[in-house]
Amino acid sequence: MTSISSAELQRLLDDRDIVAVATAYTWALDQHRWDGLRDVFTDDATATLGNPDRLVGIDAIIGRIRAALERLDDSQHLVGNHEVVVSGDTATHRCYLHAQHIRHGANGGPHYIVAGRYEDEMTRTGDGWRITHRNLQVMWTRGNTAVVRGDQ
Repeated sequence: MTSISSAELQRLLDDRDIVAVATAYTWALDQHRWDGLRDVFTDDATATLGNPDRLVGIDAIIGRIRAALERLDDSQHLVGNHEVVVSGDTATHRCYLHAQHIRHGANGGPHYIVAGRYEDEMTRTGDGWRITHRNLQVMWTRGNTAVVRGDQ
């Protein structure tokens, strides 16, 4: 049996916990559990989520996400290919995402897909790892943008 050092064990635990934060984000979105995002971001977090406007604070982030997703009939946000780099109590994380959005009443069809990556800055808090800044880098989209714009 190979033993690992406490530093190696901590690195593995940090990697696991950071990926778990990224996954918790997707479940909160798809289940419309907006307050669940408070377990993902710090209170003073910032984000750029697919548009150039920088959101400041958890309430602004929740408001932007809620406005985009609440009217949908369903969504599915998948994340993978996680890369985590920890440096003490801070970390960077990035992963690919594939998000499907469905709104049956949308004029022009019910489907809109976004593919891209999340690029995160994170910090270790007393409650675990949290995102301090999230950047959504959209790589491509397909389908009807009216689905997420709310057009009838």
